[in-house]
Amino acid sequence: MIAVTGANGQLGQLVIKNLLEKTAATNIVALVRDPQKATALAELGVTVRQADYNQPASLVPALQGVTKLLLISGSEIGKRLPQHQAVIDAAKAQGVSLLAYTSLLKADVSPMLLAAEHKATEQAIREAGIPAVILRNGWYSENYTQAVQHNISSGIVMGTAAEGKLHTASRQDYAEAAVAVLLAEQPQAGKVYELAGDHGFTLAEFAATVSRLAGKTVHFNNISQAEYTDVLCQIGLPHGLAEILADSEAQAAKGFLADDSQTLSKLIGRPTTTLEQSLASIL
Repeated sequence: MIAVTGANGQLGQLVIKNLLEKTAATNIVALVRDPQKATALAELGVTVRQADYNQPASLVPALQGVTKLLLISGSEIGKRLPQHQAVIDAAKAQGVSLLAYTSLLKADVSPMLLAAEHKATEQAIREAGIPAVILRNGWYSENYTQAVQHNISSGIVMGTAAEGKLHTASRQDYAEAAVAVLLAEQPQAGKVYELAGDHGFTLAEFAATVSRLAGKTVHFNNISQAEYTDVLCQIGLPHGLAEILADSEAQAAKGFLADDSQTLSKLIGRPTTTLEQSLASIL
């Protein structure tokens, strides 16, 4: 059986959906904190089990009979390493034959604040000695497209990535990559995939694409990292998260969210979703 952590999350739901297109529902285990919120998955025939990162005792029984596990990184920044460690320990205890982990692009060398927990999790997986494959996911296109209506109404895209290229891909692309690895006939243990969109764009190019599709001029305003942190706080983000996101864009200016290897498109067997396609689906 194949288990997916965070199955109620945005990426987790897409992974389950794509798995259902390629394998029987009886082969899939959805691991969620609250099974009552996963009734839609249960109705599809997927086995739903309670598994809480913060309750390690819930994890070992949740992985009973599981041969492959996709550990989708947790969303609680600052708490993720002990949460991930609990899942790793449970996977080892149950003899899982393959652990796939969604890490961050260039996590081993990235100076991003966001990379630290990913790098530590990768190390914890190695130290556990269990067969594993690392999926280093780049930025989601949705990180930018979800705010496009605000960009259009304000006429401004704010950021601190300067001329840095962002090789983004859609969540669907990354979900398909995870499924390809989980169902691959070739051995995956020991592999590390640097995953990103085929084509990069700067935020100025993002603004220009929005302008063209929306029929309204939208400008890119590059501001300092400190100013961008303040902007994110003003729209309601906690200060710590705002600092991390602003730092990520500042590091993107130095190329840490760029990767033109096209590893992702090779893995999923098609070109990655373009920025224009992502925007067109919204606009």
